[in-house]
Amino acid sequence: MKNSVDPVELMQSAESIAVVGVSARSDRPSYEVAEYLIEAGYEVYLVNPRETEILGKKVYDRVQDLPKPVDIVDIFRKPADVLTVVEDAIEASAGAIWMQLEIVNQEAARLAQAAGLDVIMDRCTKIEHRKIS
Repeated sequence: MKNSVDPVELMQSAESIAVVGVSARSDRPSYEVAEYLIEAGYEVYLVNPRETEILGKKVYDRVQDLPKPVDIVDIFRKPADVLTVVEDAIEASAGAIWMQLEIVNQEAARLAQAAGLDVIMDRCTKIEHRKIS
């Protein structure tokens, strides 16, 4: 299954992004990407049930706990853990699922697409956003 939408176009049209699996450790890719997306001007929500605050922002337990539906759910989880995140994102009325580099889960992608969500797999939001400017 190929990506259902152009990654650069999705980054251009998005305003809000939930980063799921974000780490409080500044040396982790999830932290770096979240920080980059915030600096790029996106409305960024952080999701990790083991954290309470990262980058000065409140951290939520689930996508459904966010104050509003987001355009993109950016997933930093092992492929085996993606399905539950996708189910959460569908319940939260998210617009798209984005699995980061080296994260591919065909079952989760099919579920998301069947629910009407756009799907990107094995791509980095930071790398794709840099192609815009």
